[in-house]
Amino acid sequence: MGYQPRIKSPKRPTHEYRKIFGEKRKRRKRVDRRLERTSTEEKHIATEQEISELTLKRLHTLGNQRFGSSPFNEHFDRWLSTVTAVLSEFESHPVISLDDQFVMERSETLATIKQKLEDIRRKEASIDQEVRNLSNVRNQLKQINADYSTSMQTIKRRKNSEIKRLNKDIKHLEKEQEVIIQLKTGFFRGISKKEKEQKEIEIAQQLNNKQRELEMIMLNFNAEQRQHREDNENRREPVAEQIKILQKKRRESENDGSLEERWFACEALSDAVNTFLQRKAGPSHNSLKTNQSGI
Repeated sequence: MGYQPRIKSPKRPTHEYRKIFGEKRKRRKRVDRRLERTSTEEKHIATEQEISELTLKRLHTLGNQRFGSSPFNEHFDRWLSTVTAVLSEFESHPVISLDDQFVMERSETLATIKQKLEDIRRKEASIDQEVRNLSNVRNQLKQINADYSTSMQTIKRRKNSEIKRLNKDIKHLEKEQEVIIQLKTGFFRGISKKEKEQKEIEIAQQLNNKQRELEMIMLNFNAEQRQHREDNENRREPVAEQIKILQKKRRESENDGSLEERWFACEALSDAVNTFLQRKAGPSHNSLKTNQSGI
């Protein structure tokens, strides 16, 4: 038997190979999509217990959620939307069949917390506006203190000027008095004894008047300064008190006043979920107790 040469099959053109590979890729994609649909269809559907526990857990988390910084009212709408979404997911679950009582309790609780948050929002806005005026009130107090300091310096300058003038007059009279005394001792001639005595009496009277005037000026200026301090305190006290109030409000605004209300709301919603589940499970529990008692 002779050697038979091997017959080679003709090579396919490159574009035919590309076509074959493309068809295989398409078939693979179709298979993958079918498997994906099958997997989705076979996806686990949460039981009533699982969806209930998840809902209660989310409500607990939302009830204890703390907002980062003020103004806290900027977070209210987002928080309400999240609470509503959690309840909607619970209510729309296939295994959950709501009753009228749960719908009523849920609606009342949501309406209440919305109103509470709206009240807090208005309060925060009012406080925020007042706190913005804190710098203005502080400037007002600074101006009062500056006015007081300026006016007290003016009074002090007037007082010193008057005292200086009177002291100068008193020294001048004391010198004249000294001259008269010297005249009386006989160092100077040319005037009679009677004139000397009369002149001495006049100077003594003038000196006494100047000293009394000095005393009165001291008393008057002291009274003026005291009255000025009282007037300044009457102006300063209400402004300083307003600053204390605004500072207290600013400290309060740094605390989230909605935390307690939001916690109560989530607790009320959790109670509504629990009591709903108890009502739903009630008949089966009752029938079970009846059967057990019959046995």
